[in-house]
Amino acid sequence: MPIIKRYANRKLYDTEAKRYVTLDGIAELIRRGAEVHVVDHASGDDITAQIQAQIIYEEEKRSGGVLPRTLLTDLIQTGSQKLNELRQVLAPEHAAPNVDAEIERRVTWLMERGDLSEKDGLRLLDLLLAAGQAPEFTDAEVERIIRERSLPSRKDLERITRRVDALQSEIDQLLHGRPKS
Repeated sequence: MPIIKRYANRKLYDTEAKRYVTLDGIAELIRRGAEVHVVDHASGDDITAQIQAQIIYEEEKRSGGVLPRTLLTDLIQTGSQKLNELRQVLAPEHAAPNVDAEIERRVTWLMERGDLSEKDGLRLLDLLLAAGQAPEFTDAEVERIIRERSLPSRKDLERITRRVDALQSEIDQLLHGRPKS
């Protein structure tokens, strides 16, 4: 998890990448799925939500206002009450029925296309839809399914990710005219 420190001069420093970042850089980390944590260097206070709000503000400014003004007005008028309502709607227990329906739809689609046998599809559904239980595939089953579908392994994905990161670093160095280290 990247930890970003904000200094008194308002500069943001990524302690993992060991470089200064912009709000756009933090937004990109978040888009890539990183769980970014921003702290005030002097006080140690968690200011992640404030930085995220600032990112949304900047993106709204650039895009000409995508969020409905009524939503923003409502958030300001009701304050934490509206945010708490949103948290409740987005809570896992409210999302579970929708997730289960989507899982069933996708597995059924894979069986109809012939990508999954009926036996494998029903087993997968049973495992994924088991209330409060994680699917229990053996390592051998996972490896078999990955091989059958010619999917990349975790090691393949890690290797690709490292290569993409290295290429991104090279591109950044070329764009910013810095020599390679």
